[in-house]
Amino acid sequence: MKPETRKARGGRPLSFDRDVALRRAMELFWARGYEGTTLEDLLTAMGGLTPPSFYNAFGSKEALFKEAADLYIATVGVLPVRALEEARTAREGIEAMLRRAVESFSQPGMPHGCLLLLGATKCAPANQGPQAYLQAVRQRAPEGIGSRLRRAVAEGDVSPDADLSRIVSFYVTVAHGLAVRAGDGATRADLMAAVDGAMAAWAEMAKPQRASGKQGRKGRTRTGA
Repeated sequence: MKPETRKARGGRPLSFDRDVALRRAMELFWARGYEGTTLEDLLTAMGGLTPPSFYNAFGSKEALFKEAADLYIATVGVLPVRALEEARTAREGIEAMLRRAVESFSQPGMPHGCLLLLGATKCAPANQGPQAYLQAVRQRAPEGIGSRLRRAVAEGDVSPDADLSRIVSFYVTVAHGLAVRAGDGATRADLMAAVDGAMAAWAEMAKPQRASGKQGRKGRTRTGA
């Protein structure tokens, strides 16, 4: 992409490759998180931008963070989603999603973990905007898995009596846990072993629940009596 050239607020020309600068900001936020990244860090990483050029191009640190998160979704986060949606069965899709996520969480030469999970957590009151933004983004994970499971039920791949919310809760929790473990330095082999264990639970998670659920409710009533 050609460098962007336009007038800054002070009348000086702004000339830099905005896409490259945004990519560098994304990687810095991915490595350090929102609160761990200073404006000075960003200016340096983005090619030595001056503060006026930075604010003219991106508006604010928070606005840049949200744009960086969107870039992460479009370039990194989309890969597990695509793996989930394109697989032949729901089970294959969830496994492919988890394995593709592990690959993205543990790329050589890149930050480990997930920007969307670890980029803004337990932030100070002044930084609730980035935290709320990522919380909203993370809601797409259970929605996406739930949609894939409903499709699987319609296609006869998953029993209509399976507890879909239970499956969603389990595998979203696994995916999030993989990101945290990767951020703490777990190896790709260890993360893939965790995926093996999670997929070994599929048969139990996906089995019909309606009949056993009724029995369980009756059993609890008798115990309570």
